[in-house]
Amino acid sequence: MMAEGRASGRLRLRVASYNTHRSVGTDRRCRPERVARVIRELDADIVGLQEVDWKAATGPGAASQAEFLAHLQGYTAIEGPNLLDHRGHYGNMLLTRFPLRRLERARLRTSRREPRGLIDAELDCHGVALRVLVTHLGLGLRERCVQAAQLARRVARTPELPTLLLGDLNDWMIGHPTIRPLIDAADAASPPPRSFPARWPLFALDRVMGWRLAGSLRAQVHRSPEARAASDHLPVVCEVALAGNGGHAMPGT
Repeated sequence: MMAEGRASGRLRLRVASYNTHRSVGTDRRCRPERVARVIRELDADIVGLQEVDWKAATGPGAASQAEFLAHLQGYTAIEGPNLLDHRGHYGNMLLTRFPLRRLERARLRTSRREPRGLIDAELDCHGVALRVLVTHLGLGLRERCVQAAQLARRVARTPELPTLLLGDLNDWMIGHPTIRPLIDAADAASPPPRSFPARWPLFALDRVMGWRLAGSLRAQVHRSPEARAASDHLPVVCEVALAGNGGHAMPGT
C-alpha cells in the first residue's frame, strides 16, 4: 500500500518490523524466498529487518539472504552494520519505497557485549521528512538499558523531525521494561502485540515506536500461514500518520 492521504492534510503510510531469523523458518529450513513472500504480503512502504544473513550462499548463481532481499521489486535496500559471532554474519536492513536523504550507520555499544548495529536514515516521504531507526537490541538486561538510553538520546537530537523506531527490542519484562527511556519519551501507542515465538506468540519483542507523529500507533502482528513458517518471529505492522501540510518539509518543498 503506497503512502496516501495528502488531501486530508495527513500523509498515511504503512510500516513494519520483521526479525527474519536469517531466513530459517519454524521448519528449520533456510528459504529467503519465503521471507520475501511475507514482505510482499505486508505491502508496507517502510520495512525494518533484523537478522538478515550476509553469509555467502553455495552453488552456481546462489545469493545470500541480504543479496536476495536487496533486489525486492519496488524497494531501495539500505544495509546496516553487521554482527559477526559464532552464529554467523548478520545484521539489519531497511527497505523503503521513499528516497533517502540522509544515512548514518552506527553501533550501540556496551562495555562487555558485542556492539549492536543501528541504521539511522532520513527519508523524503512526498516532501515530508521522516527519520527511521532500525535496530536489534541485546539479550542482556543491563545491556538493553544502556542501549535504550543511547537510542533515546539519539532521538532527542532532532526534536523537529517525526521519527520511527523499527526493531526487535528483545524486551519481555512486564512492569519494569528495560527500554523505559524509549517508552517514556515516545508517542502514545496501544500495547505492543505478541510476536515471538511465531507459532505460539507469548512475548512482544518486536516493536514500532514513534515520536512526533500525527496520531497514536496501533501495531498488530501479521499472522498469515507463510509468516508463521518463514521465521521464529512474526512481523509487526502499523499504520502511521504524518502531518502532511504542517510537518517538517524537506528543503525546497
